[in-house]
Amino acid sequence: MAKAKTQYTCSECGGISSKWSGQCPACGQWNTLVETIVESGNNRYSTTQPQGLAQASPVMSLADIEAIDVPRFGTGIEEFDRVLGGGLVAGGVVLIGGDPGIGKSTLLLQALANLSRVKRVLYVSGEESGAQIALRAKRLAVDARDLMLQAEIQLEKILATLAEHKPQVAVIDSIQTVYSDALTSAPGSVAQVRECAAQLTRFAKQTGVTIIMVGHVTKEGALAGPRVLEHIVDTVLYFEGDTHSSFRLVRAIKNRFGAVNELGVFAMSDKGLKGVSNPSALFLSQHDNQVPGSCVMVTQEGTRPLLVEVQALVDTSHLPNARRLSVGLEQNRLAMLLAVLHRHAGVAAFDQDVFINAVGGVKIAEPAADLAVLLAIQSSMRNKPLPRGLVVFGEVGLAGEIRPAPRGQERLREAAKLGFSLALIPKANAPKQPIEGMTIIPVERIEDALARVREHD
Repeated sequence: MAKAKTQYTCSECGGISSKWSGQCPACGQWNTLVETIVESGNNRYSTTQPQGLAQASPVMSLADIEAIDVPRFGTGIEEFDRVLGGGLVAGGVVLIGGDPGIGKSTLLLQALANLSRVKRVLYVSGEESGAQIALRAKRLAVDARDLMLQAEIQLEKILATLAEHKPQVAVIDSIQTVYSDALTSAPGSVAQVRECAAQLTRFAKQTGVTIIMVGHVTKEGALAGPRVLEHIVDTVLYFEGDTHSSFRLVRAIKNRFGAVNELGVFAMSDKGLKGVSNPSALFLSQHDNQVPGSCVMVTQEGTRPLLVEVQALVDTSHLPNARRLSVGLEQNRLAMLLAVLHRHAGVAAFDQDVFINAVGGVKIAEPAADLAVLLAIQSSMRNKPLPRGLVVFGEVGLAGEIRPAPRGQERLREAAKLGFSLALIPKANAPKQPIEGMTIIPVERIEDALARVREHD
């Protein structure tokens, strides 16, 4: 028997190499080349006999195409609908990734149980048997009597089932277990994942079926398989949070039908995942008295303002190089902010260990957290708490200026609604109309901000 010809495919970019090397020649990533079998030429990938899958779409002028809003339908879970941008879209393809056991299958089973009352839904499981899913539905106490279930991993059989039963919503759990007979590589390989996702996406666009695919993640937390998988689908959602914690965060990384960086907050209970109506309470510590090194900021997650407590601990360093550790905030930005604090405010921390933490496990990526970080560091160094009821936000530049943050009015209104009475904000974000119950302190430079805080000691 002739030996099968092999090639090496990059798990990050999908690039192909004839021999193995430590670094992908296409994208430059290390240790990403995986051996795969070269497919035979007598299939639809043949360059000598190309086979079209469908007739070409006619060329049309953009002015002749009617622009209509995409109708949505809810899943019955408010937080899930928020992350999706208002609900699911007919013909849309959603990819959900997360660590094992974090609650992906649980959330989707709850959503399908709600949808099964008004729509035809299908749950395709490649990892669990029907009995296991029925047991989970019983444990969650969800009414899933009208939910159609299929335990299958062959793509052609799954597509035949979708064509026969014509569901309006289908879940594929998970895409890494599905394989196509057109390829000889094993399920979960780069070629199989890419081809199966492309086939399912094509079917969704042609028939209007909403397909939700569950994806595995690597040890770094990124979706396993080629990066082209994220480009194929319409929406990419990530589960965040510690599996040992009772809270889960679902974040939208990509959404063609809504805003990105939307955040849904869930609490895990014995009856499944339940949406948290006031997530700001999760990220604020309950102190009987004000403590040094604690500062509350308003961050913007998509369209939702969230109040998050930023904590700082500054201690004398006993090492030649002082440590800088940041949890939930960007590590490199901390070093930059300390340099700005020294250069423009005269506060030196070169001989101090500085630790920064965002309470509740939330990750803050926006630069509007700069001012809160610096005030928390200054409070810890002085061992004096910040004024009670203070909330801040603002980006700090290298010249010491405090730059405005987007949606400042919404941030202030959210803080006032939760009882905060004092706001230290960039001058450009100062509201034209006063906010009831809140005193606004606009500042332009970091030294001005530190001076105004000292006035309220």
